[in-house]
Amino acid sequence: MIDNIRQPLPGGIVLEVDFLEKLKCLEIPTCLRVCCGTDGSVTFLLEIMTRKSVNVKTESQYIIKADKEMAALLGVEEGSEVNNRTVRLYAGDTVFVQARSLSPLERMPTTMKEQLMRADIPIGRILRSHNLETRRDMGELEVLEGEPTFDGIPVLSRSYKIVHNNYVLMWINERFPIDERWNL
Repeated sequence: MIDNIRQPLPGGIVLEVDFLEKLKCLEIPTCLRVCCGTDGSVTFLLEIMTRKSVNVKTESQYIIKADKEMAALLGVEEGSEVNNRTVRLYAGDTVFVQARSLSPLERMPTTMKEQLMRADIPIGRILRSHNLETRRDMGELEVLEGEPTFDGIPVLSRSYKIVHNNYVLMWINERFPIDERWNL
């Protein structure tokens, strides 16, 4: 993971300088730069940009036991139950994002756990419906070539943690195809 330099801004906002600098240097469409750089809801931004409802389609979801590396990433004990979910975000018939999330079940309010595990609901909407105060701590940002995620189209990959009450509620990796679909 990138060892970011955290820089406080007015209002207590903290940006990871390496993440921001890397994002600013990439030659990508502005809409993609905005979605990848947000510390808020990608779903909400996509709905604004495309003027369409965004739908989530779950590709896979299952509970796993945290190994040593995952336990360290999430700040839980080894063997803790973690929801491993991979989804795609669609605006109309166009896929804009593939996202994988790891969520320690022990930290989830019961109704949130139920929503996450039974329905194709975007994480941003789930968090908003529970009025949880959260922040996103940005981690890695990289361009990946030849990945099967979008049939070999280069993807912009970002990882971040959603933190609630100073505990990791979720780790998320989002992959955005780098192509003309972002010329909105």
